[in-house]
Amino acid sequence: MLSTSARLLRLVSLLAVRPAWTCGELAERMEVTERTVRRDVARLREIGYAVESDPGPWGGYRLRPGTRTPPLVLDDEEALAVAVGLREAALSGALGGDQAALSALLKLRQVLPRRVADRLGDMDAAFVQTPRAGEAQIGPGMLLELAAACRKAERARMAYRDWQGRASVRDVDPYRLVHTGQRWYFVARDVERGAWRTFRADRVERLQPTGRPVDLTDPPPDPALLVSRATATGPYALCATIRLPMPMDQALRLIPSSVGVHRSDGPEATIVDVGGPDAEGLATYLLRLDAPLRVLSPDDVREALLRRARAVIESNEGQES
Repeated sequence: MLSTSARLLRLVSLLAVRPAWTCGELAERMEVTERTVRRDVARLREIGYAVESDPGPWGGYRLRPGTRTPPLVLDDEEALAVAVGLREAALSGALGGDQAALSALLKLRQVLPRRVADRLGDMDAAFVQTPRAGEAQIGPGMLLELAAACRKAERARMAYRDWQGRASVRDVDPYRLVHTGQRWYFVARDVERGAWRTFRADRVERLQPTGRPVDLTDPPPDPALLVSRATATGPYALCATIRLPMPMDQALRLIPSSVGVHRSDGPEATIVDVGGPDAEGLATYLLRLDAPLRVLSPDDVREALLRRARAVIESNEGQES
């Protein structure tokens, strides 16, 4: 049922972007048979879409000019299947950093009939996901609460537990949800501190709207970059800046964005900020990269790296002798 509904949505979107399509073109774009295309067109007509067709091998399909496209009609089972599929896509990160699945799920749940919404809620309560090693789990209900708060632009009171297990309650102005490929992060302004912060979504225990609208006149221009900086350097006592003699895409493969904050230094070099517990720990990590690099700052990390490199060289020389 999900594949049929998704296919119908895809067919409508294709018909809306071009004046006309042949049956063969639609079949190729949708990766189905021409018979399936004809069957789906008939279904669209049944539920109110004004799809016109021209006969013959060079004929095709088009939406009637000037006709407003009606909403896609789904029965209860189809709506439930679509909602479950969107929820799994949002939780698994199947779309990467794209929040399309989460946004679509939020919109769908707002218009679901009560009987379908209740069934989806029962499924949310019954299903348990097995997170990947080292990855915390977040319930779909909380994920949608955070997404709804971002859409409403309304101040909320948040109960949060940090990485040390310390609980706090603070007022926040929600802004965005960011998915890093492993976790969801909640970007919001901490009202008391007057600063934009990133919060692990799985550590949010409760979010209560206050009913007070907020005007987000100074939001961070790049929420994903804010999250990257916070995860790469925020939790650490020390930050080192290094220069890699390689383009940005190659540097990101060597040091992922969850570990460092990258910026281009011309077409063939990249500057990266990397956080660590101390100079020795950072030096160990940099040495294990097994790549040419230059430590720009601080001096104690540069000196620690040189000491470790000399120790490795002396060890190898001793084995040769």
